[in-house]
Amino acid sequence: MTTEVPHPRDIPVLTEAVDADGRIYGFFDAKAVHAAVLTETLKLADSLLHQAAKDIEATLFERVFDQLREQMPELIDRALREHAMAGTEPDIGVAAAVPTADTTI
Repeated sequence: MTTEVPHPRDIPVLTEAVDADGRIYGFFDAKAVHAAVLTETLKLADSLLHQAAKDIEATLFERVFDQLREQMPELIDRALREHAMAGTEPDIGVAAAVPTADTTI
C-alpha cells in the first residue's frame, strides 16, 4: 500500500477488475452502481455550479456598486459644471410656449 496522498483535484479511477458479466464481486449490479454514481455526480456538479454562479453574481454586483459609489461624485460634479457653463436657466422648451406681454394681434 502506498503512503502517497493524492492531490485533491485528481479524479479517482476504479482499478479493480470487473467480471465479463459486468459484476464486481457478484453482490451488486455494476450498471445500477454506475447509474447511481453518475446521477449523484451530476446533482453535485449542478449544485456546485449554481452556487458558483450565485457567488460570481454577488461579486459582480458588489463590484458595480463599488464603482458607482466611487465614480458618482465626480460624475455629478462634472454634470453640474457643464450645466453651469451652459447658462443659469435650463432650456426645457417651456419658455417658447409661454406668451409674452408684447404679443400683437
